[in-house]
Formats: sequence, C-alpha cells, structure tokens
Amino acid sequence: MNSKEIRQKFLDFFMKQGHKVVPSSSLIPDDPSVLLTTAGMQQFKPYYTGEADSIKDFGSFNTVSIQKSMRTSDIDEVGDETHNTFFEMLGNFSFGGYWKKEAIRYAYEFITKEMGLAISYVTVFRGSDIAPKDEESKKIWRLLGVADVREEGINDVFWGPTGNSGPCGPTTEIYCKNGKRRDVEIWNVVFNEFFCDSSRDILLNGGVKLKQLKKKGIDTGMGLERLTMISQNVENIFDIDLFSPIIKKIEELCGKSYEDNAKNFRIIADHMRGSVFLIGDGVLPSNIERGYILRRLLRRSIRYAKLLELPENWHKEIVKTIIENYKEYYPELEQREGEIINAIKEENDKFCKTLERGLKELGKIDAVDAEKAFYIFQTYGFPFEMIGEELKKRKLFIDAKEFQEEFKKHQEKSRAGLEKKFGGHGLIMDTGELKAGSEEEIKKATKFHTATHLMHQALRVVLGEKVRQMGSDINAERLRFDFTFDRKMTPEEIKKVEDLVNEKITENLEVRVEEMPYKKAMESGALAFFKGKYPEIVKVYSVGKFSKEVCGGPHASRTVELGKFKIKKEESSSAGVRRIRAILE
Repeated sequence: MNSKEIRQKFLDFFMKQGHKVVPSSSLIPDDPSVLLTTAGMQQFKPYYTGEADSIKDFGSFNTVSIQKSMRTSDIDEVGDETHNTFFEMLGNFSFGGYWKKEAIRYAYEFITKEMGLAISYVTVFRGSDIAPKDEESKKIWRLLGVADVREEGINDVFWGPTGNSGPCGPTTEIYCKNGKRRDVEIWNVVFNEFFCDSSRDILLNGGVKLKQLKKKGIDTGMGLERLTMISQNVENIFDIDLFSPIIKKIEELCGKSYEDNAKNFRIIADHMRGSVFLIGDGVLPSNIERGYILRRLLRRSIRYAKLLELPENWHKEIVKTIIENYKEYYPELEQREGEIINAIKEENDKFCKTLERGLKELGKIDAVDAEKAFYIFQTYGFPFEMIGEELKKRKLFIDAKEFQEEFKKHQEKSRAGLEKKFGGHGLIMDTGELKAGSEEEIKKATKFHTATHLMHQALRVVLGEKVRQMGSDINAERLRFDFTFDRKMTPEEIKKVEDLVNEKITENLEVRVEEMPYKKAMESGALAFFKGKYPEIVKVYSVGKFSKEVCGGPHASRTVELGKFKIKKEESSSAGVRRIRAILE
C-alpha cells in the first residue's frame, strides 16, 4: 500500500466514525512556549483545557488530522535507519466525546482490519506516585485478543505536556514488525485526563501534583513514515515511497550509489525535506530560534552535498522533487516554490563562501577550547556540531557546556554595548522592537513605530502581498525593518514606497486602537505575522483605512505628527529577506 492510499484510508476510517477532518496547522505553532509544531495535538491544546469549544469550531467532539511536525532533538542521529526530523503525524482526537474503550478499539481495527497488519505487542502504564496503574486499558486489549500487553513506567508511557504546561496522561503504545522483523512503535494513544502546571521534564522528575481535566480527552499520534515502512515491509523509513524519489534524484545528480553512501544520502534527503517545509511555512535561515534550526538543516545538507560532489544548483532539483511529491497535500509548497529555491540558494552561496576559509581556520587549531570554537562559530557561521565533528577527526573535543558559556558572555557584551549606546543609563523602554533611554527618546521611537506600519503596508501595495514582516528594530534615531522579498528593490519601487508613506502622513490619518480576541482580529483583516506570540486578547492598531495590524503599541495619535519619511538604505538581511533603514526628517 503506498503512502497516498494510507493517508486516505486513515482519514476515511475516522470520518466513518464521526470525526471531522481538520487540515494540518503550520509548523510555526500558536503555543509560544514551543518553537515548532512537534505533534498533532498542539493545534488542539485549547480544546482539552476548555479554552475553546470543538462543537462551535468543528461541529464535533472528535477530529482527525494529518499534521506536519518537526522534532530536532535527534538531529545528530539522522543518517541511521530510524531517525528523521520532519514527519507527518496521523492522529485522531476527542475532546470529551469518547474514552479508552473506543480509542483502543479504533486503533486495533485500523491496524488489523484496514491495514491488514499484525500487532506484535502493546504497552500500558504500570502506575507511579502521581497517577494510578492503567488496568482499564490492559483489560480492553485482552478482550480484543491482544495477548502480549506489557506494563511500563512513567518515562515511557506517560505523555507530558507540550510546552511549559498543558494536558497530560497515561498512554498505550502499539508495536508492529518492520522488514527486518524488528518491533517498531507506530502508534501512541494518549489518555489526557490530567493538567500539569510544569514541563514534561519536571513531571518526570517527580514531585508534581496533577489536576483532573474537566473533560477527558483522547490524543493519538502515528508517524506516516513508520506506518508506511511497516505496510511496505521495508527495513527503514528511507526505503519508503516518500523518500525514494529524493534518494533517486541524489543518485542521478552525483552518479554514486545510495548503498555505498547511505548516511550522506539520508541526511540530505531528510534535511532538505524539512527545510522545504519550514521555508514553506515562512521560516528563513538566521542565527536564532526557528531560523537557526533551518540554518543547521541546510548547512548540514550543503556539507554532505559537497562530500558527494553534487553539481552546482543541486538543491534546485531536489526541492522540485520534494514539492512534486507533496504538492497534492500541501499546495502552499508549489505556490512558494520560487521563494523556497531562492532562500536555499542564498544560504548555499553564503555558506560555501565561508566553508573553505572556516575549514582552513579549524585546521590551524591543535588544542581546542570553547573560546576558539565560539570564534569559529561567530566568524564563519559553522554550526556547533559541525565544529565538533571536524575536530573529532583529529581527536580534539569541545565541551558543549563551556561553549554555551561563551555564547552567554557574547550576549552579555552585546547588551552592555546597547545600554552604552543609549547614554549608559540603560533602557527605560525595551519591548524587543522599540528601544529608548529617555522620555524624549520614547516620543521619537513612537513616531518611528507608526511610520513602520505605514511602510509595511506601502511595501505590500508596491511589491505585493507576499511581503511579510520578519522583524523590526526601532530607536529614537531610525527604524530598521526586515521583510520577505526575493530580490533587491529597484530605485523606482523605493520611491513609490516613500511617496505612498508621505502621502498618508500628509493626509493626517487618525491612529485608532481596539482590543479584541485574536481570532476576531484575524477575521477583521488585521495583519499578524508572528504566530504564537500573541495573547488571547490583542490590540489592533488602524491607521485610517490604510493599515491595520495586531500590535502592542505605542503609536502616534495622527500621522501628521511624523514628519517626512525617507528610506536611507535597502539591502539583503538573510536568504529571501530584505532590510530597510529609514528616518523621519
């Protein structure tokens, strides 16, 4: 059974059981406590806690989805037969609609009857000091005819909250055999009956008191890649039809065999697939947060592409292969194909220029310490693990904790320099976007903030709605604004943006603010590009009928207060991102 048939069979089965199909959410989650979407339940978290109503939103207590997911804790293990970063999670969910008996029966019937697979064994929770033994699940499995039911502890079969707090509970796992006749966990059925005020790590260390949820909920997750591996009776996930076209394309490009270079092929196939999906959801390479994860994936891909001697523009062919494989389910990839290719090309070009110099610099090191390693990281953009791998070849080892200490020292120096820039007395305003060291500077920065909103909308008018804010930095002297765009702006485009902003300034538009639920703000047409960073109730700032954005403020009351707007510089910020520096005269 191919992956396409498996997808449809899964959705059809649960639709017949009264589940509403919900599309995959973005890899950029709504939950600000996590960087990436790591499980299908993340978009449904509010329905377990009672903050949202599934009947109102979906017309059902029960949903089913195929969710784009990414986990990077095992990124260094990618290249073996079992680890990958991006994956798709098949899941069925219930928010007070059904409980253990139905959830286990659905899983059993889908695996054994719909898929025609044999269950090797299942696991259930043996109990601990924070939650009782799951006798109910054990009995249900035995009644269904599964003889091998194994009891395991809290570290294995108790699902902790996603993020810093959230729903949690015992789980039951289903194991089947792959092509090597090895048992592989393919489905995890979680019984969310508790709420934990702490993270999973704290929960597992004990001493946590759990609260009963008002509504018990079912949360299941099954990796499409693993299920496909079992169904196709192959030995590892890289042999399934979701990876084989990528592997074949790499073979065509380099003229080498997969069997002789399995690790290199797998790393490129996995990392490029993950990168395509991240960029497709608006992430771009950078040195922080999601952008750093993407940069790690791309730079590891580039490194192994060089080892395979892949030709120039190798990434373009692989991106096209990946998009062809997934466009039916994720049409946004095809729509953003050009942006994805350009972003990867820019990162490839940038890294290739520094790679040779950086390797030479590493070659000079005969006794490594964290300070030297951080210098290489900062100067040449080498991911920490790449530095470690290169030095390990010469039996030189870096202490990761010492490296992090060097990173912290660098951050402290940067903060100290920023404070010095603002008069040496610190900042009385620092929202992350606006920085000011006095009341007078706050007034000036506030005007720049309003000008930023006008400029953002003007860019969308002149360059198109694909322009998305990627960040801004505002002080009393200037504004700096980063936005998605795949080329240098022409002088004519820059002038059009300037003229449009100044036109709106002279119109003396009123700046209004309203407070409303985030969902209502989105429905009203307000722009919001930093998904997951907004509270439930948000402020929406409107500049006349020209601009409307979710924002924390502050702003000028009318546009005439701003003065004359002038763009001083337009330049590249990172792959697929441009940067504007502007002033008010």
